[in-house]
Amino acid sequence: MSYNKDAAQTVRALAGIRDLILCGAVAPGERLSEPVLAERLGISRTPIRAALARLEQEGLLERVPAGGHMPRRFTLAEAIDAIELRGVLEGTAARLAAERGVEPRRMLAINRVLDGIDALMQPDPANPPLEDYVALNAQFHDLLSGLSGSETIEREIERITRLPFASPSAFLEKPGAAVVPHSLALAQAQHRAIVEAIGLREGARAEAVAREHARLARRNLEQVMERGSEARHRFPALALVGG
Repeated sequence: MSYNKDAAQTVRALAGIRDLILCGAVAPGERLSEPVLAERLGISRTPIRAALARLEQEGLLERVPAGGHMPRRFTLAEAIDAIELRGVLEGTAARLAAERGVEPRRMLAINRVLDGIDALMQPDPANPPLEDYVALNAQFHDLLSGLSGSETIEREIERITRLPFASPSAFLEKPGAAVVPHSLALAQAQHRAIVEAIGLREGARAEAVAREHARLARRNLEQVMERGSEARHRFPALALVGG
């Protein structure tokens, strides 16, 4: 019972600290104080300490030489590399799924998500309800990562997508904040092509489309960064990314 409670508190601490960083409440290079975080989040220091260690492993925090942690700064090249790595991992997941085959119930589940996205986009493909689109897009990518049957790949995809600029819905987090002009219709067409290739057991095609799909996020990042202070105001997590 105590173990479950401690685990739940650590999850709360993880979510709370991550949100503080990604919403800009904690600046890059600012030392995180365990007592201050514990008071701010209403959580004891033990789960706070565990959460800080976990966020360091994820790459969102780094250790301060004098002790403690601070939000990590990323170069633009590092951010792009993280997106490229997600593409490689998702491409591998898609290829293995095609080569190994996928249970019909799993294919049915991912196709239902795609049908849901189609329904959202039907009235206005360029401007679907953003919150609903982000939720379904995240669900699609979660299901895709599991189709390969590889827990290792699934775990690594989950780890890389925790970085704020590498997630499948990066820069589509808030209503009205979609400043990137890429076509959501193109993204959905790529979703369909990936699943179709998996169903047809076309591993090379599934991998290629999945990797190209991830590059949408790279183009988004580059275009958002070109907007300078406007983008940083609308996407506070970009304060973590330098030149």
